[in-house]
Amino acid sequence: MNGKIERLKIQDRNEELLARMSYLLPQDAIVEFSPGFFLSRLTKPTESTQPIYQPCLCFVVQGSKRALLGNEVYNYDPGHYLVFTVDLPVVFHVDKASEDEPYFGIRLNLDPAVVAAVLLESVPDPSKSEANVKAIDVQAIDADLLDAVVRLVRLADSPDEQRLLAPLVTREIIYRLLANGQASRLGHMITSVGESHRISEAVGYLRARFREPLKIEAIAREFGMSVSGFHHHFKSVTSLSPLQFQKQMRLQEARRVMLVEDMDAATAGFSVGYEDASYFSRDYKRLFGAPPQHDIANLRTTLPPQYSTASGTVES
Repeated sequence: MNGKIERLKIQDRNEELLARMSYLLPQDAIVEFSPGFFLSRLTKPTESTQPIYQPCLCFVVQGSKRALLGNEVYNYDPGHYLVFTVDLPVVFHVDKASEDEPYFGIRLNLDPAVVAAVLLESVPDPSKSEANVKAIDVQAIDADLLDAVVRLVRLADSPDEQRLLAPLVTREIIYRLLANGQASRLGHMITSVGESHRISEAVGYLRARFREPLKIEAIAREFGMSVSGFHHHFKSVTSLSPLQFQKQMRLQEARRVMLVEDMDAATAGFSVGYEDASYFSRDYKRLFGAPPQHDIANLRTTLPPQYSTASGTVES
């Protein structure tokens, strides 16, 4: 497509998205219009209090946002999308939002079964995709991908059409991602051989056991890898070492229970596997920028609105 035509089409689709989302979300909310399909509006910068683990595709319609994974920061805005394809403790911050220009965002969870079906039909041999590609990425959006996203949003206020057509549009969105160079990354979700698959399995293993002592030799052996190979491949895919991954899991869960269950810092640290309160406080401050008590007090004054569905509220 001609570059000028492409830019005009993207501008036109962005304007339509903004108009539709302003209508669908007249006030601040995060609404799940159908399973795994979220639209959000915020009028002030905010920080997510819970990481998102579900592989997903994220767009900004207005404003700007950043995703944090370990020490890495991924910024994106209306010209870009973010995708991640392994269950990672990704935390999001809305950086640009105001009453005059609210933040509007879209999130589409990626169903492994649907990804597998589209990938296997589109890529002759997904197992030959590039190994150890990072599981998270930000890329410029193209007009064809954005056009499919617009059509998905058009269905949001029509439940009957949404039920019939949304699965088809979702498949097209995944296809457009493949055309946008994401085959290797999406391959993390379905390939049954190779290091990427084993690391994806290891991530699930660590998530289920994050409170337990980390025994790298045993985990590496469980997934048929040497200790050095496991470290290398784990960090190549997740951007984190196994120890960093475990710490993030522990600290995010501790933050959640302090905020939601009003648990004190010492008890929260112990509940997620820390044996020393001073180590817990040190690691917590290093990740979140403030000691537990101060961080939680600050969060209570800046909490985003409660997650909801189109038919009622649910837990985030």
